[in-house]
Amino acid sequence: MLSDVLKDKLAKNNMTFEDFQELMIRLMNYGVLCRTESQTEQLLYDRFLRITDLVQDYLKIIGIKIYHDTRFEYIRLYPPGSLMPGMAEAEAQAFSGSLRTRITQNEVALILVLRTQYDKALREGNVDEHGYVAESMESLVIALRNLLGRSLPEKMTDRRRLFQRLRQLRLIQYSQDEELESGDSWIKIHPMIVSFVDDEALLALEQNATEETIEETTEEEIVESTVVEGVTEGVANVS
Repeated sequence: MLSDVLKDKLAKNNMTFEDFQELMIRLMNYGVLCRTESQTEQLLYDRFLRITDLVQDYLKIIGIKIYHDTRFEYIRLYPPGSLMPGMAEAEAQAFSGSLRTRITQNEVALILVLRTQYDKALREGNVDEHGYVAESMESLVIALRNLLGRSLPEKMTDRRRLFQRLRQLRLIQYSQDEELESGDSWIKIHPMIVSFVDDEALLALEQNATEETIEETTEEEIVESTVVEGVTEGVANVS
């Protein structure tokens, strides 16, 4: 039985089957694991390091690939047929499941602006030792308006939902929802934004800074870097 073989390999790494299940369920539910996010993710990330080959072999059975950034200590799952950082082209496989979800126009716009602001801070050397960039809400609002002619949602509930989604994707960090209400508040942009949004999408944004129309699209369509309305493609697959 496959489960017996798996349990034997886990036992050799001093790990229980329940520990393995917890790690895999978290990965499949979130699609991303970031060591600096919380104590729980730190524990699971360290567990992944102990059985990396076993996790990769397990997911390979269903065609799911793992991108592992050892410098900034995070991992992200990529579904079959998707383009992963460092790959020349996507595999010719059809797949539509929970790892390929739709992202909204507001999410696409803010993600692209986060990438431009991260690159700007990187050039200026304003990056902390963990690769994070601190950005004020005021600067984000200005950049969003200047680059895409857009604004953050007026309703605070919609604004919170937008930022919560990006926090769920591990692209940003912030402490309290109340911080989103003030222009004086700050968020932190995670370094994985660089692998999440490709260079072609960034170039398209810079060349079309006055465009106002952003198409709603699938994250897989975006990552393939065919520019929608000349502006907004290049965002990675996530769950």
